[in-house]
Amino acid sequence: MNWLSRHVRPGIQRLVGNRKETPDNLWTKCQSCDQMLFHKALEENLQVCTHCGHHHRMSVTARLESLFDDGEYLRLDQPEMPADPLKFKDKKPYIARLREYQSKTEEKDAVVVAKGTMGDSPVIIAAFNFAFMGGSMGRAVGEGLILAAEEAVKHNASLLVIPASGGARMQEGILSLMQMPRSIIAVERMRDARLPYIVLLTNPTTGGVTASFAMLGDITLSEPNAVIGFAGRRVIEETIREQLPDDFQTAEYLQEHGMVDQVVDRLELRGRLIMLFGLLRGVPGRAEASEPSAENNHPAMTEDEPIASFDQA
Repeated sequence: MNWLSRHVRPGIQRLVGNRKETPDNLWTKCQSCDQMLFHKALEENLQVCTHCGHHHRMSVTARLESLFDDGEYLRLDQPEMPADPLKFKDKKPYIARLREYQSKTEEKDAVVVAKGTMGDSPVIIAAFNFAFMGGSMGRAVGEGLILAAEEAVKHNASLLVIPASGGARMQEGILSLMQMPRSIIAVERMRDARLPYIVLLTNPTTGGVTASFAMLGDITLSEPNAVIGFAGRRVIEETIREQLPDDFQTAEYLQEHGMVDQVVDRLELRGRLIMLFGLLRGVPGRAEASEPSAENNHPAMTEDEPIASFDQA
């Protein structure tokens, strides 16, 4: 470089020395095919690789925008929960972990509840944020699911739950496991009101989430190649002392064995959901209808009608 400096004219040397470096966030390597993807193009394609179709993880905000009409929705405030009821501590106090993830994700906890319309029909969405402690289900997540079901019943809306979770949150112990039956009660309230409840399984959906509300949808959809299961592969193999198939616990494997109804590409997801919500509301071909027909006798609840407490069920 000293040799180059001696032989380059001062004006050119200034240009070379002041040249800006290329930003390091313009490109992303595909986790499946190792192709380099332009970051903006990947965002516009809903985080789906344009070469191999691999579905990368999607932020909660981007997912909600991709599903609601015109990307517009209203977040619902969730009840405040005691942060650390068991005073749990491993390498660091649980309360410190919560604050760390709250700062990192700018979210209160691992689920976001929002309302809006899809095809002009009212829909409540409860979407998990895997970036918040692996989308683990604690009391705040349980309250979020209950809030989503209550709002759906109150406003005669469909409910879509999008789990992305490693399961129950160990730092909350039995209080976390109690959210499994509570979430099932929320599902039952949707069924009592005869309102559509669809689950979209994403990568990963495991543990207590799979063992509760995630497998109880009127229709269960999944994104391609999502990992879905209860216990981990190694644990199962050591328990049954057998080698499992390579595609075990993938969305496609579960669809083949009847546990998933459809595996849907993310680029086709919004249209598919609008069609399914329309069919479940008893209005085939008219997914935009927001009011139930008289034939299917969906009860419409008014603002003044009381909703029974989920804790009393």
